[in-house]
Amino acid sequence: MKTGGPISLSAPVRFPATPPAQADVVVIGGGIAGVMTALYLAEAGQRVVLCEKGRIAGEQSSRNWGWVRQQGRDPDELPIMVEALRIWQGLNQRLGDAVGLHQTGTTYLASDENDLSNYEAWLPHSRAHGLKTRLLGRAELDAVMPNAAGWVGALTTPDDARAEPWTAVPAIAGLAAEAGVTICENCAVRGIETSGGRVSGVVTEAGNVTAPLVLLAGGAWSSLFAGNAGFWFPQLSVRATVAATKAMPEFHAGNAADSGFAFRRRADGGYTLAPGIGHDFWIGPAAFRNLRSFLPQVRRDLRHTRLAPMAPKGFPDAWQTPRQWKLDDESPFERMRVLDPAPNLGRIERLRGDFAAAFPKLGKPAIARAWAGMIDVTPDQVPILDETPVKGFFIATGLSGHGFGIGPGIGRVMADLMLGRDPGHDLSRFRIARFSDGSKIELGPSI
Repeated sequence: MKTGGPISLSAPVRFPATPPAQADVVVIGGGIAGVMTALYLAEAGQRVVLCEKGRIAGEQSSRNWGWVRQQGRDPDELPIMVEALRIWQGLNQRLGDAVGLHQTGTTYLASDENDLSNYEAWLPHSRAHGLKTRLLGRAELDAVMPNAAGWVGALTTPDDARAEPWTAVPAIAGLAAEAGVTICENCAVRGIETSGGRVSGVVTEAGNVTAPLVLLAGGAWSSLFAGNAGFWFPQLSVRATVAATKAMPEFHAGNAADSGFAFRRRADGGYTLAPGIGHDFWIGPAAFRNLRSFLPQVRRDLRHTRLAPMAPKGFPDAWQTPRQWKLDDESPFERMRVLDPAPNLGRIERLRGDFAAAFPKLGKPAIARAWAGMIDVTPDQVPILDETPVKGFFIATGLSGHGFGIGPGIGRVMADLMLGRDPGHDLSRFRIARFSDGSKIELGPSI
C-alpha cells in the first residue's frame, strides 16, 4: 500500500510562470476555489495572477472524497451548490474524462429510526430547490444495495454526482491558463501590501505584484496568513484519512455513507473509502484561542475526534510555526510547500473491517493507496466568503470538508463579488464579521 497524497511535492511543476510586476487581481491558493475564481475573473477580462506555494490541488482539493453533492447541505449553501452542479456539467462537457463527472447520486444510510428522522428533516430544503431527494425504506434500499449492515432505510438524491479530484482541478487550471491566468506554482505569497487602508498588492518569494484586488483562498493556511496581515477569524484544521481500493466489482455506482464509513465509485474501477465523520485533531495555539467559538461544534463532534497534543513541525497550527514574520523573510508557506499529513493507518484497518461487515460477499477490500488531508473548519462549518477588513482584500475559506463539490459555484460568486457585481445569492451567512459581531454560532446540518 502506497501512502501520500495523490498530488505531492514530487509531482512535476505544470505551471512554472514567474509572477509579473502588475495585475488586476492576485489569487492566493491553487485549490478548487482559487482556480475557479481565477477562471471567472479572466473570462471577465481581468489580468489575473494565481500564486500557489506548492502544486495546484496539492492539498485538500485532490485529497477529498470526490463527492459533488447537494444532499445535506446547509440551507444557505444549497443555492450555490445547485449552481455549482450546473457548472460541473459544463466543465465535464469541456474537459471530459479529466473531470469524470457521473450523476450517480448520493445516499445517506440510516442505522436506526433516529437517523431517518434526522434525514427527513432535511427534505423541505430539497423540495425548495427542486431536488429529487427522497427517503428509502429498507425494502427499497435492499433492492439497490447489499444490506448486511442492517440499515433501516436511507436518504438519497439521485441527481447528485461524483468526479475525480486529482485530475479535475489541474484540468480546470489548464482552462484558466488558456483564458489568460498567469499561474505560478512553487511561488508562495508571504503577505499583502496596503496603501491608504486598502490592499495594493502582494509580496511573493519571487517579487512584488501590485494589484488593487487580492483573494485569499488558502485552505488550512488562511487564518495563519490573515493573522500576519493584521486581522483574525476562527479557523482550525482536522486530519481526515482516505483510502483508495484496488479495482473491485461495482456494487454501488454513487456516493454513500453511514455514521461509520463512506465510499464512492471511482473512474479507475476502485472505491474511495473514508471513516465518515471520524477525524484527528492536533491541539495547538489556535485551539486555545478559538475554543469559545468552537464550543458548539466540540459538544456535538468530540466523540468522533481523536485528540493529539502536538502537530508535526511546520503545520499551520504547530507550536513552533511562527505567527508573525517579515515579508522580506522566508515564510511558513515556503517551509511547507504541500501539507501532506500521514494517514491514520489504524482508521484504515477499521474501515476495511467495517466495509467487510457491511458487504461480507466482498470482504476486506485491498487498499492501493492511503493519504490524509487537513480540512479547514470554521465554528459553524460553513465558509467565509467576504471582503476582509482590508478593502480590496477578499477571502474564500473554511470550506470544512465539503468544498470540492461547491467549488465552481464559490468561484463564480467570488469573482462577481470582487468585481462589484451582484453575486446572485444571499451571502450574509458567510460574512467574516459573524465571528466578531455577537452573532450566535449556528451549526450547519449534521447529516
